[in-house]
Amino acid sequence: MSLATKHRPLAKKSRKRGRRNPLATAALLGIGLLLTGGAYAAVDTVTATAAEETVEVDMESTATIEKGEALFNANCATCHGFDAVGTENGPSLIGVGAAAVDFQVGTGRMPMQMHGPQARLKPVQFTQEQTLEMAAYVASLAPGPAIPDREFLTNTADADLVRGAELFRINCAMCHNVAAAGGALTEGKFAPQLQTVDPVHLYEAMATGPQNMPVFSDTNLTPEDKRDIIASIEWMTDNTAMVGGYNLGSVGPVAEGLFIWVFGIGLTVVGAIWLTSRSN
Repeated sequence: MSLATKHRPLAKKSRKRGRRNPLATAALLGIGLLLTGGAYAAVDTVTATAAEETVEVDMESTATIEKGEALFNANCATCHGFDAVGTENGPSLIGVGAAAVDFQVGTGRMPMQMHGPQARLKPVQFTQEQTLEMAAYVASLAPGPAIPDREFLTNTADADLVRGAELFRINCAMCHNVAAAGGALTEGKFAPQLQTVDPVHLYEAMATGPQNMPVFSDTNLTPEDKRDIIASIEWMTDNTAMVGGYNLGSVGPVAEGLFIWVFGIGLTVVGAIWLTSRSN
């Protein structure tokens, strides 16, 4: 037997030892995904914390208004026209006030992604400081609803929850659902859910009447009334106990009634047919 033939099994054995176990590859992939996910979560938390910080801007400062005008001309004038006088593609913003700009831009509805029955939510395109600068510019053109004071947003300890819930049922529930879960309207329009909306945007929506919503001025609903409504929405969001059974997402009596007719009565009919079809 030659020397090369004698050592061939050893070479085959060493090649076998050098192969990587498939489980090791899966483990490395899993560790990489965990590390990547952890890093993304950490960055997202830091970003969210930074976004929650309140930005102070002098809304009446000439420098702030000039910055806002530059941002407006670069991003909004295409539809709303220079000096915000409006065009065939967008309405005039004269007199809408700072609250309307803060709501529309601060929720990501503006700049509008596409024309449709109403502007849809999307990621916010501007920082809070830039949003306030554009709001200051629009507010300088003509009087309009201002961004609400924090006392009506954070000081909810003095709010009347019962009265707020009553005002919500009278003025809001027919569109936004009695549990603020939102609802469908006509011609592709809809009333959005209110359970995760920032209190300042809830107040601004009532004051400015965006999309298909009516305007609730201070003569219709006082600032204290708006505060009570906001507090009642926050209470409904925090207290989701399902009294009386499963609430089917609180989508309203029509959907819940349809569920009972289709599934409840349907199962009853199927059970009756099965019982009567059995032989004695």
